[in-house]
Amino acid sequence: MIIKRMICVCRMVSVVMLMLILNQQVDAATSSKRYAGGDISLLPAYEDAGAKYYDHEGNYISDLLPFLGKEGMNAMRVRVFVNPADYTGPDKDPNACQTIESVIPLCQRIKAAGMSLMLDFHYSDTWADPAQQYTPLIWANLDDTALCEAVYDYTRESLVKLRDAGVVPDFIQPGNEISFGMLWGPAGTPESSLKKTFMGSSANWDRLGALLRNAIKGCREVCPEARIVIHTERTADVAVQNNFYNEMKRLQVSYDIIGLSYYPYFHGPLSSLASALTSLEANFPGKDIMIVETGYSYKWEVPGTSCPVDYPYTEAGQDAFARDLVTLLETYDSVTGLFWWWLEYNAYGTSLSGWYNAPLFDSTSGKALTALKTICSFASSANGVGSTFDETEHQPGEMQWYDLAGRKIAQPGQGISIGKRGTGAPVKIIGRRPGL
Repeated sequence: MIIKRMICVCRMVSVVMLMLILNQQVDAATSSKRYAGGDISLLPAYEDAGAKYYDHEGNYISDLLPFLGKEGMNAMRVRVFVNPADYTGPDKDPNACQTIESVIPLCQRIKAAGMSLMLDFHYSDTWADPAQQYTPLIWANLDDTALCEAVYDYTRESLVKLRDAGVVPDFIQPGNEISFGMLWGPAGTPESSLKKTFMGSSANWDRLGALLRNAIKGCREVCPEARIVIHTERTADVAVQNNFYNEMKRLQVSYDIIGLSYYPYFHGPLSSLASALTSLEANFPGKDIMIVETGYSYKWEVPGTSCPVDYPYTEAGQDAFARDLVTLLETYDSVTGLFWWWLEYNAYGTSLSGWYNAPLFDSTSGKALTALKTICSFASSANGVGSTFDETEHQPGEMQWYDLAGRKIAQPGQGISIGKRGTGAPVKIIGRRPGL
């Protein structure tokens, strides 16, 4: 009798120890969750214009976000400008039109679809990128001290508006492609007076650090759980890229994720991206990395192309690029996000010209392109138990069970079973052994 009790106790201890180990594995898998999605800031405009979206088989899509979720996307990015109506430059672009007020409904839809939200602050009235980082007109006459205060106030107030509308971003970008700094000065400022940052020069770095710290302060106060993304685009120049993030360390800028832009027609072959990622992983351990912008054409050369490309401008070529990109990113443990820029562009059913040629829908038919599924596969390729869980197919409160390979099972059986109740709920692990 005593021997039987000892055997029973030993079995119970073994099960408890195994469950604890699996809990640790699940925690690790959860922390390394991968995100796949895109910037869809213009989706409402295309819907209003009458764009018609169809799936891969040609079936009409009545609501794009749920469809993208079923395909496997789990995060979306939305950009905002300060006062886009104030910009009157000769390069004024109607697509740079989003304000915090105007994006609230789209952000609500993203969250309602069960997706994570990345909010991208441009801190400008028009596009902010390595070629231009113009100070908004409303801040044009502020000195640097007052400008830091304005950035803090605007960031905080914008996030409060979102929060009051029931939306809390999961990721926040304070600045867009800020490799050479941000808020250089108003449009029209002489080049010599623009407050840019460059490798090899100490000019304006402290100013950039102060601007970012104030922006991030506003983010942390309103959305303390949101992860901060610092976004650059010197992917083809490892030395400049590393110098930037070393400066962030020196300036004590508190952030969580390194965000990169990578377009092969601007940055070169995938080997350039691999060099950038390898260097970032080695030099900035503990930082996740996300490709927050990428894309490739399915029909013809993208305007402004400056590098030769390795893939034809066809649907098959676009998908081949996407496959090779995902394959590369999967080799880096620190890479946790992949976002396709302007994926929602679709002229089918509208009077739009159809000029943009690197979305994930075909403007001549409205059909989803093959690369869409390929990009989605990145989100399901994370290592560890739970990485293959499909959280969209069961409702909150309904327990879905899986085996250790991540396969769905009807109910817990012998051995170890894993259950999830609703999106984002804790994992429940049950161990059953014969004779216990």
